Amino acid sequence: MGDACALVEAFRAGALSPTEALDASLAAMEASPLNAFSFVDAEAARASAATADISLPFGGVPIAVKELESVVGWPYTEASLVFRDRTATYDSTQVARLRAAGAVIAAQTTASEFGGINCTSTKLHGTTCNPWDQTRTPGGSSGGSAAAVAGGLLPIASGGDGGGSIRIPAGFTGLFGLKSTFGRIPRGPYAHQPPLTVTVGCVSRSVRDTARWFDTCNGFDSRDTLSLPRVEGWEAGLDSFDLAGKRAVISIDLGNAIVEPVQTALLIDLAEELITKAKLIRIDLVIQLPQGGLEWSLSNLVGLAGALGDQYPACHDDLTTEIQLGMSMATKRFNLQTAGAAEMFRVEFNERMADIFEQTDFIFAATNPDVAFAAGGPMATTVGKVDMVAEYGFSKAISNNGALTIPANFTGNPAITIPAGLVDGLPVGLQVIGRHHEEQLLLDLARIAERERPWPLVAPPTPT
Repeated sequence: MGDACALVEAFRAGALSPTEALDASLAAMEASPLNAFSFVDAEAARASAATADISLPFGGVPIAVKELESVVGWPYTEASLVFRDRTATYDSTQVARLRAAGAVIAAQTTASEFGGINCTSTKLHGTTCNPWDQTRTPGGSSGGSAAAVAGGLLPIASGGDGGGSIRIPAGFTGLFGLKSTFGRIPRGPYAHQPPLTVTVGCVSRSVRDTARWFDTCNGFDSRDTLSLPRVEGWEAGLDSFDLAGKRAVISIDLGNAIVEPVQTALLIDLAEELITKAKLIRIDLVIQLPQGGLEWSLSNLVGLAGALGDQYPACHDDLTTEIQLGMSMATKRFNLQTAGAAEMFRVEFNERMADIFEQTDFIFAATNPDVAFAAGGPMATTVGKVDMVAEYGFSKAISNNGALTIPANFTGNPAITIPAGLVDGLPVGLQVIGRHHEEQLLLDLARIAERERPWPLVAPPTPT
């Protein structure tokens, strides 16, 4: 029920064995009503725990892997009925590096189909629940990972973020999440190149856990030609960066989202405290980022069309409603002209963000527009008491769900979400977007919040 680093310390002190920790996790998984797992490999995990080298960074720690990521011999469904019979033939680079660091790869967590939306409910696996309130979603697409970690089932799990899929569920479940600079952790083998939005990483209970994860997994791999050179010292460097004098702007809505007012006040309070404690210089800067939901969606659907191949459109009825809608839209609207327009939008978006970061070092914003919505979806079209469809139309209402997180994916900037407290008993997260390649500064900002306002590592028990 602590963080992964504390578990390793317990192993080394002889207070607990990896086998005992794994058995506790497996029992918790079996008893959990959250539906956070799509596959559990208990036999292989027990064999791994029995021989775990606890001198390694994650030696003996039971870890779960999001089902959009490949683990050799495990189902590789991407949360879709279309691939329900597919089995992975290789480990992803991230999984291979975690194994080498001593992790016990125990289970596969649920995700939204192909990572398409911020709600984890599919035709293949049903609905995953938020441990803070089982009627609410843990978000998506890394919803199963967030539910498992926040629900006390295991201490850390992998995630991926192509439009907010680490930050959104971390924000909804009270966890810490880092979306790194694009390419920080390789996505190979068979890495997709365009549309240059997806990064991989983890959802965790502590900043040091995430730092250790990046120590383990970052660094160039030739099977992902856009991956970045290795950076050392993530965990060892915590609390060592001088943030004094760095510039910060608070723009809770990024100039394009509708955010719940009570949450806004809570986030501004934490942002102002972090600016003071870190001795940042607050600047007045108007942030007005365009909404890019359509361009983001069209660009990402190219890869999905390639993955489905000649199975589409015959597999249309097997897809979830949102993916059906996306593929139908792309089939009708995606052509050379719209592809070119989407690429020019990306170029202009990047110029806008570059202009902003010539004037500031950090942007403080909301992670999500509101608290978690209904577990089974559909995606939220209300914010607080505002009916977004009536006020702004359906397209704006749906796009609002990712309006706060997609910008950092478009431009490849690193961004974190920090647990900021509760609204109506549900977690909300403060997002901080930083400069390219400066994740470690974001981690040190989060460490200040972690010390000054410690957050619950797991959700409180909920009535059954």
